[in-house]
Amino acid sequence: MIFVAEGNDLENHSRSVESDESQFNHMIAIIQRVTHASVTINGVIKGQIGTGFLVLLGITHTDTREDVEWLSKKIVGMRIFNDADGKMNLDLVSVGGSILLISQFTLHASTKKGNRPGFTEAARPDVAVPLYEAMIAQLTADLGQPIQTGEFGADMKVSLLNDGPVTIVIDTKNKA
Repeated sequence: MIFVAEGNDLENHSRSVESDESQFNHMIAIIQRVTHASVTINGVIKGQIGTGFLVLLGITHTDTREDVEWLSKKIVGMRIFNDADGKMNLDLVSVGGSILLISQFTLHASTKKGNRPGFTEAARPDVAVPLYEAMIAQLTADLGQPIQTGEFGADMKVSLLNDGPVTIVIDTKNKA
């Protein structure tokens, strides 16, 4: 299965668009177990990985460094690779996997009214960029190796081969 995500309209999203209770009103990550993934910007590959996780990250205006730390540990510790018995029991470190992290404000789209999504829950760049950079640093530290990334606010083309398929959604509102 090949997935291609195109476009980023972050600078054009407006706080004046509908305000409602979003399904996800905290930092969320969509983790896809992949055999390979890459991100291309202006025709140039910016990041690519083999076996590992493609992580799409949605940041809201209420997120904190505590959310970054908690979510990074959850991502790196996620045991969704098969062991010798075919059971999902191994984490990234156990399989020598990598991470490709992509910031994606559209994960916080509200579709409650009409057919044009609103993005009032997505953090503006002044909040999101420092948290995105903190997530890069935290994932690198927790994984023990540098991760690959896209570029915040860029028009990116993301390609992947989802293995399984296995896709997990983690929302920081669920932390204990």
